[in-house]
Amino acid sequence: MHAVAAGADAVGLVGAMPTGPGIIDDEMAAEIAPTVPPPVTPWLLTSQTEPDAIAAHARRCGVSVVQIVRHVPPEVHGALRTLAPTLRRVQVIHVEGDEALGRVAAYGRGPDAFLLDSGSPAAQTFGGTGNRHDWRVSARIVAAAPAPVFLAGGLTPENAGEAIATVHPFGLDVCSGLRSRGALDPARLAAFMAGVRKADRANARG
Repeated sequence: MHAVAAGADAVGLVGAMPTGPGIIDDEMAAEIAPTVPPPVTPWLLTSQTEPDAIAAHARRCGVSVVQIVRHVPPEVHGALRTLAPTLRRVQVIHVEGDEALGRVAAYGRGPDAFLLDSGSPAAQTFGGTGNRHDWRVSARIVAAAPAPVFLAGGLTPENAGEAIATVHPFGLDVCSGLRSRGALDPARLAAFMAGVRKADRANARG
């Protein structure tokens, strides 16, 4: 796997979505998940919204981390904690404005982590847009959130360092920014990881 070889900490397996690149069926996800070598973790991106359906999707694909791409009610996380206590839950927050701050506050300590993206639920767009949202809002969320926060949306090799320096996220999540002609571009992946490492070194010195 190119991502693993490049030093990624997680590999995203994109389940059925209304839009976006990289979608694979559950059978392929279940084949890939056990081949991801530890400590790298396979994440399942799911558009399911009900606790039973989310837990079942994770079981079918054989993953222990699920990225919930829709704005589900906060109580879904409590139900999942009971249904699947070992399943780690990453709640996506689509940052369309300052209201994203209130959404994170409403979830509280329910999710294990948050991921800030540039989708638009009203338009049935849940990621992979290649669009960058307002990182000033994202930085405010990172400062206030009760759990680790990942950043996605419009990330590229050219702006990875700026994203880290501006938002200070726990990690970066990237998809369309590393693709050429619809497929993962190893050269762009290598450049992205180089940018991340450079920013990490600068933070360590600073």
